[in-house]
Amino acid sequence: MSKDTFEPFTADLAPDDFVQAAMEWHFSPATGSPFWVKKAAELPFDPLRDIRTWADLDRFPDVSEEWRDVPVDALVPAGVDRSAWDFQVFDSGGTTGRPKRIVESRSRRAGVQWVSTVLEEHGVPGEGAGHWLHIGPTGPHIVGRSIGLLAQLRRTFCHYIDFDPRWVKQRAKQQQSDDVARYVQHILDQALNVLRTQPVSVVFATPPILEAIAARDEILDLLRSHVCGIIWAGTSIGPETLHLLETELFPDSAVVGLYGNTMMGIAPQRPRTVGADTEGCVFVPHHPFSRVRLVDPQATTREVAYGERGQARISLLSRDVLLPWTLERDSALRIAPTDAYPQDGLADVQPLAAEGGPSVVEGVY
Repeated sequence: MSKDTFEPFTADLAPDDFVQAAMEWHFSPATGSPFWVKKAAELPFDPLRDIRTWADLDRFPDVSEEWRDVPVDALVPAGVDRSAWDFQVFDSGGTTGRPKRIVESRSRRAGVQWVSTVLEEHGVPGEGAGHWLHIGPTGPHIVGRSIGLLAQLRRTFCHYIDFDPRWVKQRAKQQQSDDVARYVQHILDQALNVLRTQPVSVVFATPPILEAIAARDEILDLLRSHVCGIIWAGTSIGPETLHLLETELFPDSAVVGLYGNTMMGIAPQRPRTVGADTEGCVFVPHHPFSRVRLVDPQATTREVAYGERGQARISLLSRDVLLPWTLERDSALRIAPTDAYPQDGLADVQPLAAEGGPSVVEGVY
């Protein structure tokens, strides 16, 4: 196996072996990134010797704040063959402040391949069934590339209607609701042109965009008559709205949610277990590379019980990115795993309501 395709730790490893392999990759000077090799000297423990289990990751500080400013060159693992360079840089959405940045080569693509298999279980159409339409951010956000890769895996085209979620959030915070409304209509006008002229069968959009589509009869009619799959992500959705999408607006389409962000990757909605799932949508992260723990916001190392609400705390261990843990702006219900999906799930994702703090403005993404 050539160096550029080498995978230092794989999903078939036992959980503790997986963590130890990740430590060896990211903290060995020959393979680790300059950021993590330097950080090892500042830590009050030795990652190569002392970090043996997923629980041991609690010993790390949350470094993600540093990724607002660190030069991204410092995040590239030395073990990746530079003669086969394929790294890209992506930004977070900036909801909690200035954007954080990650570098990515191939690890997220492996996650997208897994998401593709989950979408197949939902009945989202594949090759020969029409094009995809992405109505959402593209660069510097990673979601546009991910949706495009999903379309490529099905050997079909992906059309893009780009929008700038940061500008919308800024206008929303300034209570410029008319500007936001006009911007949404501008997005829909572009989508309408694609839907009129191209054989679109799958649409990715955010819940606010889907709600706006419901008020535009021509777009709604085109989606109902031609589209077989609706993929939503980017902002929270209430159970009433989800029920409306599935049963009234798009009853003949597979309606599938995705949860995730730049830091953790994609957690797709798992297929419902008849008679077992009480929640309409349960998300599962990419096992074993990404984990979401739902914790007590006042004691962030204490995981809540199944069925309880907690703050999302994520870990990502991949060849390209090491993020031992970071607290997210979301809260969710902790859901027990199933035989088919052995990782904990999360449901009813909502912006975390910080006591005494400002409310989170989601905008359109």
